[in-house]
Amino acid sequence: MGKLIEILHADKKYGIGKKNTLMFSLPQDMAFFRKTTTGHTVAMGENTLLSFPHSKPLKNRLNIVLSQDSTHNYEGVKNVHTLDDFKKEIKEELTKGDVYIIGGASIYRTMLPYVDEVLLTKVDADGKAEVFFPNLDENPSFVCVKEGEPILDNGYTIRFTTYVNKSKEEL
Repeated sequence: MGKLIEILHADKKYGIGKKNTLMFSLPQDMAFFRKTTTGHTVAMGENTLLSFPHSKPLKNRLNIVLSQDSTHNYEGVKNVHTLDDFKKEIKEELTKGDVYIIGGASIYRTMLPYVDEVLLTKVDADGKAEVFFPNLDENPSFVCVKEGEPILDNGYTIRFTTYVNKSKEEL
């Protein structure tokens, strides 16, 4: 059985995006994301898929996309149209390996109680975000089990962290 993992970066206010894009260009964080998720399943909301170059799915990964509009079906992805179907597909893929939740904000929030871990890259900056991730340091269900040394990435100080969900709910 694989783990359900959320993976993202956030600024020092737990901001995660604005105008449906990332706030920072972080090559080392992107390399970590690519290396971590390649060969696995990624699950996301429709807006996250649309934010990718040419709205194309991520290569070398099974992409599960939740669109609440049943007329929206995208090529090269597993399309689902209800939260129940989204969870069902994730549960099925977990029998084969890890599944990564990759956004957006409402998907992160909705799926947070069900995850085993959160791989959070903390960016020591204010990205003037419009959407935010819950502050895990203030959430009693989550404990930070790993915090990397600060590193410089494209002019920003970042730190790779891992949080474990102590109160995981069943999907």
